[in-house]
Amino acid sequence: MEKKNCYSVSEKPAPLGEVVDLFCGVGALSHGLKLAGLEIVAGYDIDARCKYAFERNNGGDFFTRDVAKLTSKEIKIHFSGEVPSILAGCAPCQPFSTYKQRYQEDSRWELVTKFAKLAVEVNPDFVTMENVPALLRYKDGRVFKEFCDRLIKAGYKLHWTVAKCEEYGTPQKRRRLVVVAAKSYSLQPLRPTHSAALSVRDAIGKLPELQAGKADPKDPLHVASSLTAINLRRIKASRPGGTWRDWPEELRSPCHRRPSGQTYSGVYARMSWEEPSPTMTTQCYGYGNGRFGHPEQNRAISLREAAILQSFPYDYHFLPANEAISFTEVGRWIGNAIPVRLAEAIGGLIINSFLRETS
Repeated sequence: MEKKNCYSVSEKPAPLGEVVDLFCGVGALSHGLKLAGLEIVAGYDIDARCKYAFERNNGGDFFTRDVAKLTSKEIKIHFSGEVPSILAGCAPCQPFSTYKQRYQEDSRWELVTKFAKLAVEVNPDFVTMENVPALLRYKDGRVFKEFCDRLIKAGYKLHWTVAKCEEYGTPQKRRRLVVVAAKSYSLQPLRPTHSAALSVRDAIGKLPELQAGKADPKDPLHVASSLTAINLRRIKASRPGGTWRDWPEELRSPCHRRPSGQTYSGVYARMSWEEPSPTMTTQCYGYGNGRFGHPEQNRAISLREAAILQSFPYDYHFLPANEAISFTEVGRWIGNAIPVRLAEAIGGLIINSFLRETS
């Protein structure tokens, strides 16, 4: 049953700040900022399929739009001017992937520069951007330096950090580059919110059991991909936190028997119950794509489990009821998302910045 708030229209608290989210996807960054206490007024993304999830979970209006063609005028109309304004965004990270040879001709890195140009033109009170740490090294660091220099030249104070997501309440080992900039407010660095990391057991240990290829009748997103006969034998031979080296020789893949494949131990593996999960990728639903085997059950993690490990709420809505679920599509949405709890910490930092000066 959907929760209803207990406020009448006249009693509902005024928002602490207004957010426009660029490259918003299904709304992970927005949702964290919303949980912190900010109002999401609009989101822009090129993927029209993200509209339902963004609006259903975050409010605000979703616009199917290529940010590369977006104008500052389109963004400015969403801000009332009555509360602090926040321009947020996570430009596509593929150009800065560690597999950079694959993306050497990828022009999407220019979206980071586009984001900085829009931020300067819109002139919001706060700007926050999140991306992969490899952006710091991309093109010898010139892309990131240009991003920061544009904001600083426009009068913004800026802090950036490489956040360890497990230090922010996310049960996952993931590193993200976070930038927060303020125009007229003092700004503190982003600091960890949790002294102890949550484990896989903490996050998904109580979800209903599943078989490979099956879905929970009460939650269609709690669905696991099918396994071939050989992969079912392999996962049965796998131990939590182990590798394919634990298998009998006859179960090993031909590529792992070659010298060039001996070092690739992070695939066809189970997670450990007592540790945070590995980094969720866009193919985290596949047993052979990484350490994505369930710690105990003979299957890969479900899409719901992947979302929870990204710190999405247990009941986050990705698709309308009864709509067919594509592992490829939903996996991409989940894997590309910023962990929601990290986004919530960013929102808390922003709110504390202006509350400190108005109290």
